[in-house]
Amino acid sequence: MEQVKKSQLAQIIRERRSVKTGYKDDPVPQELVLELLNDAVYAPTHKLREPWRFIFVPTDAKPFFAIEMAQHYPDEMFEYRVKYFNEPAAYLIVVMTDAENEKQRDEDYGAVCSMIQNFQLLAWERGLGSVWKTNPHIYDPNVKEALGLQPDEKIAGFLHLGFFHEAPEGQPRTPAEEKFTVYKPRL
Repeated sequence: MEQVKKSQLAQIIRERRSVKTGYKDDPVPQELVLELLNDAVYAPTHKLREPWRFIFVPTDAKPFFAIEMAQHYPDEMFEYRVKYFNEPAAYLIVVMTDAENEKQRDEDYGAVCSMIQNFQLLAWERGLGSVWKTNPHIYDPNVKEALGLQPDEKIAGFLHLGFFHEAPEGQPRTPAEEKFTVYKPRL
């Protein structure tokens, strides 16, 4: 097979990394987050339901946010969690509709995942690091209340955001050929 030069999009997909630590102190501009979101929301969404909304925690509010979130952990974890929540420069909390219908719930979660991937790729392209976290606090009713979630909503994840000093090393991926089969009719 002839070797084809990778497109810019393919290159960004392969180069994107989850940035978990090593964030700079530089604030994450709200305008940048909104710009990225306005492109990311073009993700596939069944019946154009757009089952998402966003809570942005800017850099200047993060110390207060860290204390509030750490309060939802056992006392012995409080200091560690305050430090943990202060690591990124900002947060984007992705909230989604929690449909009662299983099919709609799956479709909506797929749309939200696609939108988050779009956001992460766009952020990477602009030098903004991110990692999508689904730690236990996203299921805590007290956290949901503190963030103003409605009864029909749930947290899809916390996106930790920040400009970073150094990109993490990439990890190898299993080639698709190793997980690929071709349907053969059984008739």
